[in-house]
Amino acid sequence: MSTARIDIHNSELPVLCQSCEARHKGMCGVLSGEQLTAMARHTRRVHHAAGEEMLADAMPITGYGNVMRGVVKLSKVLEDGRQQLVGLQFAPDLLGRLFAKENRVTAEAASDVDICMVPKAALERMVQENPALEHRIMQQTLRELDEARDWMVTLGRKSAAEKVASFLYLIASHIDPSQGEAVATFDLPLTRADIGDFLGLTIETVSRQMSKLKADGVIEIENYRHVSVPDLARLRMRCG
Repeated sequence: MSTARIDIHNSELPVLCQSCEARHKGMCGVLSGEQLTAMARHTRRVHHAAGEEMLADAMPITGYGNVMRGVVKLSKVLEDGRQQLVGLQFAPDLLGRLFAKENRVTAEAASDVDICMVPKAALERMVQENPALEHRIMQQTLRELDEARDWMVTLGRKSAAEKVASFLYLIASHIDPSQGEAVATFDLPLTRADIGDFLGLTIETVSRQMSKLKADGVIEIENYRHVSVPDLARLRMRCG
């Protein structure tokens, strides 16, 4: 007799968890139904519109956010007001530094973002009581560290054309957790200025390289923001 597949759509889980496409790949993927129910007593789903500040640098941490949908941009602000975009987060990344007292970056919604907020004390208590949860969060943290190191190579060694292609492939492979490894169409979550800031390029260079990718048939662009990729493997080849 066949066994019905138990997943987020047919298992006896909290309603919030049933609608979360990012759950299995995130920290909640190691929790049982009972543990998810216990966590759900403390969590709340929060929507942030594009451009809205989610966390401020140097502010006390009161909770952690599990990104469910959308793109979060992380930045650092220097004392003279200059700002540097230092990273992007996607589902199912954890927003906030575990066990820290204050934020080390400013977090802003680059697109519309849905996030599952967990109070600081509640999540830290669960981590201490659940080795599997601690291990999963450590795995996520190390993955982000590996990706940051890979991005250092992109910024330090790749050409402008390879940088822009790498950025587009990054978005395509992370923006929608329900679509598998990568999606062929997406809306750019950053402005040309933000992309230039992230890649260390001028706005003119970003626009020129995107126009070249379009002219070569690697991507298609509509309304300045909507990007289609006919062949993801071809885009990846342009990443260097």
